Amino acid sequence: MQKIPTLYEWAGGKEALENLTELFYSKVLKDELLYPVFKNMAGDHSKHVAHFIAEVFNGPAFYTKDDSGSHAKMVAHHLGKMLDEQKRKRWMELLLESADEIGLASDPEFRSALIGYLEWGSRIAVMNSTTTENPVNENEPMPKWGWGETGGPYIPY
Repeated sequence: MQKIPTLYEWAGGKEALENLTELFYSKVLKDELLYPVFKNMAGDHSKHVAHFIAEVFNGPAFYTKDDSGSHAKMVAHHLGKMLDEQKRKRWMELLLESADEIGLASDPEFRSALIGYLEWGSRIAVMNSTTTENPVNENEPMPKWGWGETGGPYIPY
């Protein structure tokens, strides 16, 4: 029986995800709706996001080991940003447009898993952006995403 690849492997690994986020954030900085939210991001922000996604997609622990990140630290970046549905939808639109432009895997199964994760994560980011209290403590594990399982209804921390 053939081993099912991880989403990280199927996406094309670290280089593909770094290309995705680099293109995406270059678009964000030119977008009048999203620019105000991201105008002060660090120069290596896109790489950290790529590493976060890589780890969530069951790739190596680039974010937690190499970048000294954690789930709590990623959530903390969204606190107090007051994101809304319009910004979330534009964020999704630009990210999926970027995925198409770099030639990220486009088969229905992968795109379903990718969109499922992005919808899940972006909606949580909007929720967390309306508070200044981090609902995730430093000991919480990184989220893991596979080929379609959601794990049941969302229950806040």
